[in-house]
Amino acid sequence: MHIISGKYRGKKLKGFNIEGTRPTMDRVKESLFGMIQNYVEGSKVLDLFAGSGALGLEAISNGANEAYLIDNNEEAIRVIKDNMKNMNDDIKVIKSDYKKFLKETDLKFDIIFLDPPYRKGLMGKALKIIEERELLTESGIVVCEYEYNDFTTNLNLFKEKSYGFKKISIFKR
Repeated sequence: MHIISGKYRGKKLKGFNIEGTRPTMDRVKESLFGMIQNYVEGSKVLDLFAGSGALGLEAISNGANEAYLIDNNEEAIRVIKDNMKNMNDDIKVIKSDYKKFLKETDLKFDIIFLDPPYRKGLMGKALKIIEERELLTESGIVVCEYEYNDFTTNLNLFKEKSYGFKKISIFKR
């Protein structure tokens, strides 16, 4: 696994061995960033359920101004900090439960990546808080990566693509 494009292209990333995570494969990440490329430059990004931090770090590599990488797993936090070595950018790594972070932040984001553990209903819960607290900027997007669609949202489906069992849906306000 590595950063696939931008100023840190080729940087190797750790993260395959974090229990409970499924790193986004490079071909999926490449396709995903192709779909959202017009939203990344100058953006404020939230990578909730960050795992290895691959999506947030990819966004930074492609011109995002700042990224918030949130995970409640101590090992994931260590891996993210290791993965961001030699990246001199505005990256904040926060060990927190997703609900606590979403309910306490006063920030608004241009891009929110959601890739929670599958089959636990966390996608719908996170989307509900994001909508209720209006955590998206006016032109912001939410990128959801999932296996089964077990959630609903009032956001508008913008783009969608399947990769075998994995699905990416991008929503706008």
